[in-house]
Amino acid sequence: MPEMTLRQIEVIRAVMMTGTISGAADMLNVSAPGISRLVKHTEESLGIRLFERKAGLFTPSVEASRVFDQLREVYKGVENLQLAVGTLQKGEDVRLAFATAPSIAQFIAARALRSVRNRYDYLFVDMNVLKIEETVDYLLLERGEFVIMSSAVENAAIENEEIGEGRLVVVLPEGHPLARKHVISATDLASEPLIGVDPADPYGALLAQPFVRAGVSVPHAMRGRFAQTVVSLVRHGLGVAVIDEFSVAEVYMPGLERRALAEDVRVKSFVARKKGRVLSGFAEYAIAQFQRELGKAVAGRPWSRIEK
Repeated sequence: MPEMTLRQIEVIRAVMMTGTISGAADMLNVSAPGISRLVKHTEESLGIRLFERKAGLFTPSVEASRVFDQLREVYKGVENLQLAVGTLQKGEDVRLAFATAPSIAQFIAARALRSVRNRYDYLFVDMNVLKIEETVDYLLLERGEFVIMSSAVENAAIENEEIGEGRLVVVLPEGHPLARKHVISATDLASEPLIGVDPADPYGALLAQPFVRAGVSVPHAMRGRFAQTVVSLVRHGLGVAVIDEFSVAEVYMPGLERRALAEDVRVKSFVARKKGRVLSGFAEYAIAQFQRELGKAVAGRPWSRIEK
């Protein structure tokens, strides 16, 4: 039994909608003789008269009414499929859930998400800010697709991929005497009221490294839990700090001075995900944008322009 091809279905529907061969040809942007031949061939191969011809007009024949009913259903399904694909491409009625470390959330996340939003207009984004000890449950319970952290997540069920590397820098209140120096060492900071993070915390241990290397004690006058808290305290003149450069990656930060740190301590960024989990296209695109923005932050380094 002969079967109709997709092209035949498309042509028959066009004739049905327009009522003429020329109208169908215009609709499909092809030649009228080609439409006429295909209609005739389809009717002959099926052994059914699909259209009644009268004064150049084509109207569906009574005997083919069931065929045209099915054609309508087929195209309704095709239109629904196209709508679903279009919705998916725009990110409509779908969500992207992920988390970042506080340092990444401060400035980098907004820049990366701006690109995600430009590509997926209606994508719902659920971004959490986590400490590293919270990431295992977040990933293994599949509350989100990935997490971006400043250190790898140590768990056999989680895989890590490095996506960026920066450095630690010194931040000072605007007008601080040490701001006259282009490069500041941990020794220079030893006599200053230092604002930091508990060294028992992985991030706090990273911030303490310059002092360990210089052989000086970590002279904390204040501690905060998150990078943005530390930066805010410095901005308000309560002390000085060593912080990762991603936390101060904005070009203009009134009330704050940034200077290079003599001790070269690197800060790596990792994307962590549940091992074996297949990420959505939205997640893969978002990760690529985070990697791009981390690279741009290092290349731009607003604090390095200040020191010249």
